[in-house]
Amino acid sequence: MTTTPSSAPFPGRLVNYEAAKAEHGERAEHMARKLAIGDPLADAVIAELDSLGKDGRRLLNQGLADGLDSLGDPPPAIAALLRQLETLPDWADRDALAAGDRVAHLVPPLWNTLAFSAGSLSHTYSSPSIARLLVQTGKLDTMAARRLAETSLWRITAILPGGLHRGAAGYLQTAQVRLLHARVRATALKHGWETESWGLPINQVDVARTWLDFTVVPYSFLAAVGFVLTDEEQRSLYEYWWHVAHLLGLDEGFFLGMRSHAEASALADLLDSTIDAPDDNSRVLNRALYDATADFLADAPRSTFTKESARDLLHAVARHFHGDAIADALGVPHSGAAAALPALAAGHAQARRYQSLVPGAAELERAANIQAYTAIAASVQGATAYQSHIM
Repeated sequence: MTTTPSSAPFPGRLVNYEAAKAEHGERAEHMARKLAIGDPLADAVIAELDSLGKDGRRLLNQGLADGLDSLGDPPPAIAALLRQLETLPDWADRDALAAGDRVAHLVPPLWNTLAFSAGSLSHTYSSPSIARLLVQTGKLDTMAARRLAETSLWRITAILPGGLHRGAAGYLQTAQVRLLHARVRATALKHGWETESWGLPINQVDVARTWLDFTVVPYSFLAAVGFVLTDEEQRSLYEYWWHVAHLLGLDEGFFLGMRSHAEASALADLLDSTIDAPDDNSRVLNRALYDATADFLADAPRSTFTKESARDLLHAVARHFHGDAIADALGVPHSGAAAALPALAAGHAQARRYQSLVPGAAELERAANIQAYTAIAASVQGATAYQSHIM
């Protein structure tokens, strides 16, 4: 992958760089260089689609669904992307791809929603550069419910058994998300994005942050409320998500070889320590996210939540996980529901012990959750933003 010259100035968004180099060494230097790198394969496809129009989109979608070999004489950029997507790296575990993300299958949908919203997306939005781009793409503060549903749909399709096989829903949607990143990048650059200040839009560092928001962030959130992974479960989680990273076009230097929360947390610390504090855009997105999540939880079948109680729980778990400094910066209020968190943590810990001690308990939990996740995915109606831009 192309890199910027070592003498090139880094964008203004990079803060505390010397301290980061002192602590993280070459990894900090690698991160800083990648602020100027997007996704050459996906970027070339977007340029090719703009040239070819409807015929190009038809060929791309056929190739994604049926494979490169189904195209007689594919355009070069589309062919190059499909070749990369379809080539399983030497480190790929075919059995794991067939089984899906078995760690994620143990997480009940309610706690998945809480971890994803109050944990992952809040962490995403705490980056001023990412929040700025999301707000500039338009109406994401008022379309938070749809964004939450679409991002959840993508993750569900990616974790289900066989979901990342070529042509399967998770494979398709991961490629579509990658191409949407490229489309947003191209559009932002055409409309005056300040690269000197913010780096390339949705650069490799931003994609790495997104990857962490589906691995260490939600599971650290869950650990804070009693759902703790074993070392073997951590290894399984990360090795599965290596393949998601590959499909997203993320540089292997960010993820390959990472097998534990400790290793992922070190990368997260590097990325978090070199950005400014959350800003107004972060707060707008986070507030809309929590409102949408509270509505979702209250409106779910057989829900025991009101919108107010769901919002209180979100505020409590978010502040418990992110800490007061980030919670204050994101505008997360204090909540009386915090008093219930120790009991919730104890309940999760007991459930985990039960799954580990009782034969068949974990598999029953997986089966029930897979069924629930499949139903949630089926409930998302219409084309997503990441699908419609290449239709």
